[in-house]
Amino acid sequence: MSANDIKAQIDSLVTELKQHNYNYYVLAMPTLSDYDFDQKLKRLEALEKANPQYLNPDSPTQKVGGEITKNFKTIIHKWPMMSLGNTYNEQDLLDFDQRIKKAIGENFEYVCELKFDGLSMSLTYENGKLSRAVTRGDGTKGDEVTSNVRTIRTIPTAVHGNKMPKEFDIRGEVFMHHAAFEKLNQERIENGEQAFANPRNFASGTVKMQDSAEVAKRPLDCFLYFFYSDNNPFKTHWESLQAVKSWGFKISEESKLCNNIQDVLAFIQNWEQKRFKLSYDIDGIVIKVNSYAQQQELGFTAKSPRWAISYKYKAQEVETVLEKVTYQVGRTGAVTPVANLKPVLLAGTTVKRATLHNANEIERLDLHENDTVLVEKGGEIIPKIIQVNLDKRLPGAKKIEYIHKCPECNTPLVRTEGEAVHYCPNDEGCPPQIVGRIQHFISRKAMNIEGIGAETVEALYQKNLLTHISDIYTLKNHEEDLKKFERFGERSITNLLEGIEKSKQMPFEKVLFGLGIRYVGATVALKLAKHFKTIERIAEADFEALITADEIGERIAQSVIEYFNNPKHKEELEKLKQAGLNFEIEEKEVVLQSENLVGKTFIISGVFEGYTRDDLKDIIEANGGKILISISAKLNYLVAGENMGPAKLEKANKLQIPIITVQDLLELIK
Repeated sequence: MSANDIKAQIDSLVTELKQHNYNYYVLAMPTLSDYDFDQKLKRLEALEKANPQYLNPDSPTQKVGGEITKNFKTIIHKWPMMSLGNTYNEQDLLDFDQRIKKAIGENFEYVCELKFDGLSMSLTYENGKLSRAVTRGDGTKGDEVTSNVRTIRTIPTAVHGNKMPKEFDIRGEVFMHHAAFEKLNQERIENGEQAFANPRNFASGTVKMQDSAEVAKRPLDCFLYFFYSDNNPFKTHWESLQAVKSWGFKISEESKLCNNIQDVLAFIQNWEQKRFKLSYDIDGIVIKVNSYAQQQELGFTAKSPRWAISYKYKAQEVETVLEKVTYQVGRTGAVTPVANLKPVLLAGTTVKRATLHNANEIERLDLHENDTVLVEKGGEIIPKIIQVNLDKRLPGAKKIEYIHKCPECNTPLVRTEGEAVHYCPNDEGCPPQIVGRIQHFISRKAMNIEGIGAETVEALYQKNLLTHISDIYTLKNHEEDLKKFERFGERSITNLLEGIEKSKQMPFEKVLFGLGIRYVGATVALKLAKHFKTIERIAEADFEALITADEIGERIAQSVIEYFNNPKHKEELEKLKQAGLNFEIEEKEVVLQSENLVGKTFIISGVFEGYTRDDLKDIIEANGGKILISISAKLNYLVAGENMGPAKLEKANKLQIPIITVQDLLELIK
């Protein structure tokens, strides 16, 4: 293959995979299976490795993360990230325009930009390469999150173009698209995790995660909107936006150059309703004087620039009537109340339902039957009731009480102390839990079984062909029954059975995640699998042993213990083992660097500067040592970091087990 052919193939794969990433993360509409995507990605990696001269810095292969950051370094902004003055009315904008004219005359332009509702970020580039990413913080200093920001697919790690200074800063907003937010939030709810209130909070929480590999799995996006340099080659803000776009930065195509304040007002009015058709949130419009020289002349107040202002749209609110409260049961048994409303137009869509979250929210709102309620759709994707109009409450209206029994199976609900959510404990007999658990098991992030979808699971459950996860692996014995299903022909059945057979090759952590243990999401499942290696060791682990695993807290540990103590779960696991699923992690071959720790046993606990627990585990095993899962008389050393649990410390002291630091461990190896 010629050099031109190789480069063309690399460029083609980069373009194709970027598009698939967009379809998957932004639109939440994947057009390629995970397997096929991974195969193309591996092909691209191989080509880039063999031909590094053609490596594109923004290739999907460069956006996978992997760095661990325990403490974010504080960085002082070279150019302060000041806040903007806000207004909610046109008169304030007219007054702002008059102040500008009084200071610099009539000859000036404005640039209008959408005010993205996300997390402000400052990016520093040196010689065309991303060297630092810092959050806004308090405006004068922020947290360095460079390793996390490098994983964002729309932020280039290297740029080139005309007039580019050797060093410059560019400001932008990191955000999450609606479809991706809803999809990820639903996964959190199904895993029994706390849902994020809005995309902004989700984006902010993601940027501050410690593991950049986890950040890379979340669909963040970024628009860049302001340029800074000691050697600014541009005369206007608008000119700089067009230039940085040509360098490879993503800027919003919705920005507009305006000749006067009337153009600005027209722009604002145009977007007041149009904003609801965007795939992301905006909460207003930013107006800036275009000329850099005029910006300098206008200067700053103590808090904000005099040459810019933001117009904020009011949160969309509307009154309607609460018709009734219904309850949804998730696959983990969580029971969520939903307000059913008299249909009303809000923010461009007809709203019929609003989330009520839990019993506490019903109590806070003091909801009564047929109340007139105020519904808001601001930063929230899902409409939310914010208050009741007490003046319109009907005489004798009955107070709404949260239900005590499951709406699906009539089992008394339980509520764990300290938690807001009620659960139905009848996981083996509650229909939505059974169906939801099986749907979760076959899902893309779990076992990724092709040929069977959510609707098929529902239909098979109705015919009693699927009542447990393990029943999936007995469907091959029911081909005649499958043929009776509408639109389920020979080819569909073949695809289904092939997909089921192929799923037996899925790694242990996927199987563990697929079981649907409460609070055990994909990341936690991977941590547990890596730490304990086999399902038997997880099942045997006590509370103390579980919390020694990286990132496993008390709530997760208790949930895991409850799951494996259930005889019905044990029976189900045995059937899945018989079906041939993987219940142990594939061990990588350990190449001994020395035998200095042979015969020695260790437990690692706490947080360590410069090392993850997995790093230390690899070091110990590479020098002949063995990792235990619980503290006992057989333990030789407890490697202790910061925030180690007091119970472990007490037990180690009681058994007179030496407690050592990372430095002590390295000395043992020497």
